[in-house]
Amino acid sequence: MEYFRIEGGHRLQGTIVPQGAKNEALQVLCACLLTAEEVEISNLPRIHDVLRLVEILAYLGVEMSWPTLHTVRLRASNIILERLGEPHFREQAGRLRGSIMLVGPLLARFGLGFVPRPGGDKIGRRRLDTHLQGLVALGGVLDYSDAEQGYWIRTKGLAGTYMLLDEASVTGTANIIMAAVLAKGYTEIFNAACEPYVQQLCRMLVQMGAKIDGIGSNLLRIEGVASLKGCSHRLLPDMIEVGSFIGMAAITGGEIRIKDVNFKDLGIIPLSFQRLGIRLQLEGDDLLVPAQDSYEIETFMDGSIMTIADAPWPGLTPDLLSVFLVVATQARGAVLIHQKMFESRLFFVDKLIDMGAQIILCDPHRATVIGHGHQFRLKAAQLTSPDIRAGVALLIAAMAADGVSRMLNIEQIDRGYEQIDIRLNQLGANIVRAVE
Repeated sequence: MEYFRIEGGHRLQGTIVPQGAKNEALQVLCACLLTAEEVEISNLPRIHDVLRLVEILAYLGVEMSWPTLHTVRLRASNIILERLGEPHFREQAGRLRGSIMLVGPLLARFGLGFVPRPGGDKIGRRRLDTHLQGLVALGGVLDYSDAEQGYWIRTKGLAGTYMLLDEASVTGTANIIMAAVLAKGYTEIFNAACEPYVQQLCRMLVQMGAKIDGIGSNLLRIEGVASLKGCSHRLLPDMIEVGSFIGMAAITGGEIRIKDVNFKDLGIIPLSFQRLGIRLQLEGDDLLVPAQDSYEIETFMDGSIMTIADAPWPGLTPDLLSVFLVVATQARGAVLIHQKMFESRLFFVDKLIDMGAQIILCDPHRATVIGHGHQFRLKAAQLTSPDIRAGVALLIAAMAADGVSRMLNIEQIDRGYEQIDIRLNQLGANIVRAVE
């Protein structure tokens, strides 16, 4: 089993390029099933979740080649539908929550899909109702198989309809969009997620011949077409990785330049870091995090404690709240971190408290962080990564701590961050990947 040995106290210095966006990658890879023609996807991160989905697509019969390390060409001209019912598919798809987005394209093009029991991060309730209700509204018929521990979904033909989503689910919206583009007639999706990655999926589908209006809003209008063609698509930089690098630079007192961040698609992420007192400079499309010996959390105009909370786009992504929480431990001042969407994502704070952080866990959704600057340094500890985002947050804490920390279950981090140890060591970190 691999683990990280992390020596804290090293300032980061230098330039880093963010990887392609993980969440976008999972969506657009599934979209290749909508056409028999070749689809090329570039800036694809070689991370565990992406490579696992690529393996699943290959198992279903998708032909692929890699002209470069981060570019893949896919052709779904000979899909083997019989493999949906095989144990290997159920096992592999069940280990990757993003595999749920295979269902919409398969149902739209072939009239058949299978939804296994989902895997992914254990961060609380993450129901699939939005996906399934949307596909049923378009004409899918569900049939639960107790023996196969999942849902078969079939149709003799999808038809456009109006739907109001019960929640603005990003993957749910993506799944329904991919089904609707080949459905007969018009589909209106209200309360649709409008994150940049959903916008990217829509733009890719338009390249392929889909007819989609309202891209970037929460009301999408889709006119179904008979078939789609191939295309070339480049992923956005990963906004979660950009935010992670900002936090790493700030908490270590370092100075880094994050290249080509696609600033307009970062939303309020930069502003939220500035509320913690972190200075940022935009130079072209590069984001410079200058060295600071200290940073002070703002208060609201009436003097009340600053609150940083997640919200659907254009609000703050929940994937970065763990990073904000850790960075706040070494600030001056206090902040309330409110994780609204997932009830288990703050439980990792117990480890931060063991490291010396001043945190009050109010309930499963809220934590108050009292920062004392670097007056009280975090202490090294034995750590375990519970999920991708909390794992990176604990890695950041270890990078700022006095002494040498040991982190287990780093496969969780590898699911979302490509060669994070190598890339951070190039900036001056001291992270050793070892095997016990």
